[in-house]
Amino acid sequence: MRVRREPAIQIKTAAQLAAMAEAGQVVASALKAAAAAVAPGVSTAELDAIAAREIRAADATPSFLGYHGFPATICTCVNDEIVHGIPREGRRLRDGDVVSIDCGAVVDGWHADAALTVPVGTVGAELGRLIGTCERALWHGLAAARPGARLGDISHAVQRCAQPGGPATYGIVEDYGGHGIGSEMHMDPPVPNQGRPGRGPLLAEGMALAIEPLLVLGSPGTRLLDDGWTVVSEDGGPAAHFEHTVAITASGPWVLTAADGGRDGFARLAEQPPRELARSNS
Repeated sequence: MRVRREPAIQIKTAAQLAAMAEAGQVVASALKAAAAAVAPGVSTAELDAIAAREIRAADATPSFLGYHGFPATICTCVNDEIVHGIPREGRRLRDGDVVSIDCGAVVDGWHADAALTVPVGTVGAELGRLIGTCERALWHGLAAARPGARLGDISHAVQRCAQPGGPATYGIVEDYGGHGIGSEMHMDPPVPNQGRPGRGPLLAEGMALAIEPLLVLGSPGTRLLDDGWTVVSEDGGPAAHFEHTVAITASGPWVLTAADGGRDGFARLAEQPPRELARSNS
């Protein structure tokens, strides 16, 4: 009989989590600066340069640059691009686009990783709802990251928010998602964005996870472009991508890539009852 083994999940000390929090604040600053620069006519290469300056100014190191040969500091994905898009000078944003920015940084050998999706100029109501739903799904997942819970509780929380009306609401990308993080950027366990509660590894103090919902308008199928990096939606539907790095602590989830540790995000979550959440996504 084959024995199923759970992945070995790295447990961090308080000092190691503090180093990850330093990296997280660098990521938060880089994302804030890049997002503030998003406007029609701006190139994704310009966003990359802004994030690179922020990371260097903090004496940190980009996690992405050179990772398996990746050529940039951030990933930028426009419209139907889902993950791992390469910033390019020739890729200029247009009014009505949506752009996702994914960023990682290392401090003293410890990583943090986060992403957000930003509307360019004025976007339609449908795209606005997609972005809002993806961000709320992230915060529902983060809120489930508590000692004694199971990994599946996070996945289920994300899915329940992202698909309040069932799978037809939004497509949840299955082939890409969250991950463990710490002394390496990608570690065990993988963190799916859908699943059953009460399943999977037990969450314990000292673990750190990157929770990373990826939603599309349309089919969740994907395909890889010829550049070997950029993943796009199979049917051309636009995508949204949000991510935070969270530490599991005795006092609750500590969002290492949020400037306030997640306080405002959790407060906003508490202000919107589940029934209102479902109605806003319908």
